[in-house]
Amino acid sequence: MKIHEYQAKELLRPYGLPIPPGEVASTPDEAAAIAARLEGQVVVKAQVLVGGRGKAGGVKLADTPAEAREKAAAILGMDIKGNRVEQVLVTQAADIAREIYLGLVLDRTTRRVTLMASSEGGVDIEEVAATAPEKIIKVGANPLLGLQDFQMRQAAFALDLPGGLLRPFGAIARGLYQAFMDYDCSLAEINPLIVNTDGALQAIDAKINLDDNALYRHADLVELRDPQEETAAEREAREHGLSYVQLDGTIGCCVNGAGLAMATMDLVQAAGGQPANFLDIGGGAQSDRVIAALRIILADERVRAVLFNIFGGITRCDEVARGIVAALPSLPRPVPLTVRLVGVNEAEGHQILRAEGITAVTSMAEAARAVVEAAR
Repeated sequence: MKIHEYQAKELLRPYGLPIPPGEVASTPDEAAAIAARLEGQVVVKAQVLVGGRGKAGGVKLADTPAEAREKAAAILGMDIKGNRVEQVLVTQAADIAREIYLGLVLDRTTRRVTLMASSEGGVDIEEVAATAPEKIIKVGANPLLGLQDFQMRQAAFALDLPGGLLRPFGAIARGLYQAFMDYDCSLAEINPLIVNTDGALQAIDAKINLDDNALYRHADLVELRDPQEETAAEREAREHGLSYVQLDGTIGCCVNGAGLAMATMDLVQAAGGQPANFLDIGGGAQSDRVIAALRIILADERVRAVLFNIFGGITRCDEVARGIVAALPSLPRPVPLTVRLVGVNEAEGHQILRAEGITAVTSMAEAARAVVEAAR
């Protein structure tokens, strides 16, 4: 789950990070009032869950409250990569002498939380990784001991920070790491972390992604979710406990198990089709989840046929078959269905489906060929 910059900063403040003061506004007048309280030059920043705000005109400097009102009026309502700007962050401006990238991610290769730092701050780290990977410093935290002081000093030395900033940098890195662990983040970054003209470090931007699987431990953080982050189909899938990602093809896929779902999409492509989605109904899925899955898949007008690929271990094949049949009357439009059922109560499931005229097979390859042909 992504959260906005102003929300990320509020989560990080208690960890001692040097974040300039600022407040969020949803109207130009609110922006002007905040600028008056802050005094001096401010930055008005669009709050959207995508990068490239500056290039799109969503970040502007203002010298007076009146100018902050004007800049906020220009930014509010903007469309940035399909996201409408509903709020702006008005924050104290900083005099930048140098920009640094500092972030923490879960590195699945090393199985560690990894601190990344780069002297190329202020730009997308992916761009740096592609064009100058040698400029990215990586330090893996010990799973039991965490991020150690000597590791943070190594990163600071590699960034060529002056001696007077070694301790402040270490405190910032330590605070960011602790927040990452406390909030079960999948990403926490400051980009840029600046050295200002007074020679001090400031975190002038922040980004946090929260692990959805850990949100049950953070009921207060669930409220930070932005409805714009999800499509209506993604929101309904989440509410029903389904893993769903919309793609660009014409063949809907409903599978139980992420690995099986990936294999199913590969087989559809090998048979000459294009999957319209990834959808995992999970183990032990009952008929109500199957109905929800079909409704979500068929909300995409490009879908011409649907393939169910079910391995009945925890999930019973007859239960899935009944769910499919129960969903038929409520489908928004009729499309051909191909079902591959293997496992617990397989024979009963096939009997239920064939009685309704639905293609039921046991071979994955055969199912892929059949659904591609049906879509044509």
